[in-house]
Amino acid sequence: MKISMISEHASPLAALGGVDAGGQNVHVAALSEALAKRGHTVTVYTRRDATELPARVKVGRRLEVVHVDAGPACHIPKDELLPLMGELADGVAKDWGQRRPDVVHGHFWMSGLAALYAARREGAGYQVPVIQTFHALGTVKRRHQGAEDTSPLERRWLEPGVGRSADRIIATCSDEVFELKAMGINTSKISIAPCGVDLDLFSTEGPADPRPRRHRILSVGRLVPRKGVDLVIRALPLLSEAGFDDVELLIVGGGGDSKVLDADPEVRRLLGLAEELNLSDRVTLQGQVPRAAMPGIFRSADAVVCSPWYEPFGIVPLEAMACGVPVVAAAVGGLRDTVVDHGTGLHVPPRDPEAIASALALLLGDPALAAELGRAGQLRARSRYSWDRVAVETEKAYKLAMAEASAGRVPMEGAAL
Repeated sequence: MKISMISEHASPLAALGGVDAGGQNVHVAALSEALAKRGHTVTVYTRRDATELPARVKVGRRLEVVHVDAGPACHIPKDELLPLMGELADGVAKDWGQRRPDVVHGHFWMSGLAALYAARREGAGYQVPVIQTFHALGTVKRRHQGAEDTSPLERRWLEPGVGRSADRIIATCSDEVFELKAMGINTSKISIAPCGVDLDLFSTEGPADPRPRRHRILSVGRLVPRKGVDLVIRALPLLSEAGFDDVELLIVGGGGDSKVLDADPEVRRLLGLAEELNLSDRVTLQGQVPRAAMPGIFRSADAVVCSPWYEPFGIVPLEAMACGVPVVAAAVGGLRDTVVDHGTGLHVPPRDPEAIASALALLLGDPALAAELGRAGQLRARSRYSWDRVAVETEKAYKLAMAEASAGRVPMEGAAL
């Protein structure tokens, strides 16, 4: 199968942990690699955001990344990229020429627009089946961020239009299916394929990093308010009241070196909160670290806390589980699917530092329970979330879309794109 991926802001080659880099980059890279290993030819199209980037990067025998000229070759925040999607689609269609792919798979709603523009061009003489993965939905973002949502206003009607116009949607969790249904999208054309985890990299085998205190709690991810890292800091004094005061909170994520971190308003907010609560000696912000270093960091932790306000899926819990570490997770979005409450970790209500502290006290006070949850998490990650298994489920969605397109099925009409 010849597969085109479009990921307008999240290049699989991008460094992780920056403002607009994270789980989607990992997802696109790992899924593309897994599909290529299964014999498919995969091309990932992303916007050129630096002048020195080559036009094409060969990643493997059947996998390459193409940098498409769309707007200036510099970083542009993803919420400002909408006017460039027509140019991106033009570049994709030009690269296809008459060698069109079997399917095109859009990642994020704006990539979905580009995929539809490229796949259904007037006068092209063909239509390519379009598959869409949203990664995050504007309805959910607006619900939780309100006026702080920086998405363009057009997202309110264009995103549902992408969902209604695509031949098939791949949701990453069951919660997303309900959200899509509420947007007026026919659930009969929705498949579910979760995110995966690199089981060769993340495992229980290998050393654990040293830690300066008896206990270590770990938080990993982009440093933005919606990730709820401040909730974990607020849980530390409550842990001390429960008798666990020799605890370090290690926060991994952010823009990179100390100068970048010092200029980050969220970093300043978190450090200010730690100082206010007299926790400066117990809260460590490590910044961005190489991906290869993460397994040792995970294995050094007693527990990993994932406390976002909302989460479309979340790869960090899978990485922790694969390393045999129990997860304390807010019961939101995809975290309700991946983390089994009292099975591989503990669920807590969102935005509740008291609940986080209680869950951590339970794990720190009962090492046997923590070890049992960690073992179960590793088994769950290995049995259900390998990228090869995710690739198989994705293949099924592609074949359904191709079969429906061949049968002349017309996608459900929605708002004009």
